Amino acid sequence: MANALDLRRRIRGVKNIQKITQAMKMVAAVRLRKAQERVKESMPYYEGLTAALSDILLSGEDIASPLFLEREPTRTGYIVIGADKGLAGSYNSNLAKAVQRHIAGHNAGLMVVGRKARDYFQRRKVCIDQAYTGISERPDYQSALEITAKAIGMYLAGNYDKVYIIYTRFCSPAVQQVVSECILPVSLASPVTIKTRVIPQIYEPSLANVLEAVATKWIEAVVYRGLVNSAASEVASRLNAMSLATENAQDLISQLVLEYNKVRQANITREISEIVGGAEALR
Repeated sequence: MANALDLRRRIRGVKNIQKITQAMKMVAAVRLRKAQERVKESMPYYEGLTAALSDILLSGEDIASPLFLEREPTRTGYIVIGADKGLAGSYNSNLAKAVQRHIAGHNAGLMVVGRKARDYFQRRKVCIDQAYTGISERPDYQSALEITAKAIGMYLAGNYDKVYIIYTRFCSPAVQQVVSECILPVSLASPVTIKTRVIPQIYEPSLANVLEAVATKWIEAVVYRGLVNSAASEVASRLNAMSLATENAQDLISQLVLEYNKVRQANITREISEIVGGAEALR
């Protein structure tokens, strides 16, 4: 059984850890509200581009853009959006497991966001064509532009025949879901909502030019949506992890205090017995 001094040190150490987890929980709660707002604000732009793209695809004209051409896949690219930091529960491990299931048996190349995801796949010798770090918690649209430009460039150059984006969708503070979406080639099989054509449209300078621009913007919007959803999911996972850690620390403190009181009581009993025994010996 541990002595009283060791138990006091352990109790003090757990209390210090509890203060840290409580502080991290409060910070995550503040960041989660902001992250939820970014997720909500990103949706109208994405939905507008989705409607515009589906409207163009329903024009009835031939689509000649290389962004829409299906070809036999020999190498597939994956945009994997992870986290730069840990202490977020199973957030990073769930994403990594989902990616492993997708790339198993495929000739795959990764474009990775986040240090944790990058390091995980580097250790496993998975080909990483591009890594982006320092943007997972506070993504901006410029980052989405850079990632999209790189992905489209790799696709048009023939390095990728298909491109998927894998990220953690923010459903609620308690629920986050890893999802995979095909963004290249763009097709009606992608998450594009088909709407009924009401009035014929005229596109200037041409349908091909408008389609190319809208398709590129749509891919950018999908990537940005993935970034902000992942950021919100990361913060929500960290909030839940720190809440659980704080509760576990309190449970551990209660157990240690109980054990300390037992040791202290045993020491007091022993000392009383020694005093009584000494007094009896002096008679």
